[in-house]
Amino acid sequence: MTPSVAVQVIIAIIPIVGIVMGSTLIFFYLLWSYKQKILMIEKGILKKNPFDFELFCLFSGFVLSGIGICLSLFFYLKEGLGYSLLSGLIPLAIGISLLLFFVVWRKLHHSHKFSESSSNGQIVR
Repeated sequence: MTPSVAVQVIIAIIPIVGIVMGSTLIFFYLLWSYKQKILMIEKGILKKNPFDFELFCLFSGFVLSGIGICLSLFFYLKEGLGYSLLSGLIPLAIGISLLLFFVVWRKLHHSHKFSESSSNGQIVR
């Protein structure tokens, strides 16, 4: 038994309406946020929050690795080795890459700070 034409039209329209409403919401959020920042700059009360790149890489790496492990395990148990396993391996690989980047960044950044401080004769911890 096939659904009626009205049901098919409604099912086809729901994602379109969702995308349009979501895009409208995002547009007005960005517009109002921009206007708020401009007013804060004009009044001189804008407080700039620095972006912590190291923390972002660490957090994203853990989240993506966790999601990747869960998805990989699920698809391996459900369907075995196959193309569906990629939907878990891709976020796992990205998560591991972010964690490795965090480790390398931390080591390079720490050794760079140490070499600068040792050239001045001071040790900074």
